Amino acid sequence: MSSETSDQAGQAGRALDAANFFLADVRDGLGPYLAVYLLTEQHWDEARIGLVMSIATIAGIMAQTPAGALVDATRVKRRVMAIAAVMVTLASLSLPLFPDFLPVAISQGIAQAAAVVFPPAIAAVSLGIFGHAAFTPRIGRNETFNHAGNAVAAGIAGVCAYWFGPKVVFYLLGAMAIASLVSILAIPERAIDHNLARGLQGSRSDSAAEHPSGLGVLLTCRPLLVFAICVVLFHLSNAAMLPLVGQKLALQDKNLGTSLMSACIVAAQMVMVPFAMLVGTRADHWGHKRFFLAALLILPIRGALYTLSDNPFWLVGVQLLDGVGAGIFGAIFPVIVADLMRNTGRFNVAQGAVITAQSIGAALSTTLAGLVVVGAGYSAAFITLGAVAAIGAVICLLALPETRQNEDGDPRPQGKTAASASAIAAE
Repeated sequence: MSSETSDQAGQAGRALDAANFFLADVRDGLGPYLAVYLLTEQHWDEARIGLVMSIATIAGIMAQTPAGALVDATRVKRRVMAIAAVMVTLASLSLPLFPDFLPVAISQGIAQAAAVVFPPAIAAVSLGIFGHAAFTPRIGRNETFNHAGNAVAAGIAGVCAYWFGPKVVFYLLGAMAIASLVSILAIPERAIDHNLARGLQGSRSDSAAEHPSGLGVLLTCRPLLVFAICVVLFHLSNAAMLPLVGQKLALQDKNLGTSLMSACIVAAQMVMVPFAMLVGTRADHWGHKRFFLAALLILPIRGALYTLSDNPFWLVGVQLLDGVGAGIFGAIFPVIVADLMRNTGRFNVAQGAVITAQSIGAALSTTLAGLVVVGAGYSAAFITLGAVAAIGAVICLLALPETRQNEDGDPRPQGKTAASASAIAAE
């Protein structure tokens, strides 16, 4: 590696660290604070909150796979991420100005549709700069800075919300957006190999690079389909848990609702950091499937524990388990997709397709949880969500093959067979 290339990789790595840190707050928009804000400030009921969050998520579903295809095709990935950050921020900042149901649904739909660009784009840029050999450690590092950014932002929001009210999260989002734009543009464009970024092997020149497989690879790779089903069930279980906890906390103490929600987020994010690092350093040795299965199994335990007490300290303590599950999932997700799509040139559109499935689970989760809460209470909702994840764990255990690479960098037989069959079928 030349000195110039090494310097570019070093600068790119530092810029990626900063981008992941500051995008942590931007990529989720208002996230779980939306439920607290609508419940305490706008006096919406739980079912209505769940419905508007689901509508917004459906908008993200419609944009997700095209976003992955865009990231595969474009050679201006930094610009795409910068535009998406601006759109998320402006849409979220409009919420206090237009708090009725329809404007809220539209603004959050726009925010969700723009935010779906970030996961595939960050993963693509990481792969395009560092390659397959260093991809798992780099993704672990990305997730470490992402969770650290979430923890810092949530901590600031919690302290400021106690003194100035829930609306402070809007100002924090704007500040983080500006910092994220600077970080994204600091990534050297020349450091990104756009052919490698989409999962192809070969040189940077279009003429020398391999050609992408047909889109049919998304439907003919059986392990990818199994993984997508498991991801749907993971998010059908996980997405509504934190908003439900936030609602329980807000109902106990309206003035402390946002601050307690921030405590939940900080607690989880602090736990996510070491677990994301663990995935980055050990997943290639211990197995990618094993980590994903562990993330699924955490959710039934978490759901059951939420039902044991309404004490705020207990609820915040149980939220630490979210850090374990989400920390593992966020780091292992792009690694497994990269394993399955290696040499197909469809890495990012595959990410988009699986995240579309993920978004379906998240959209149904908030609606399901809201309906169960209204009909049977919070405990029944937590048990229902936990049971969904248990089903996903069984499917993962029985049907998903191991995908990690051998020491020589070649896929293990199961993954190689699946990928080869997919590429042949797509031609």
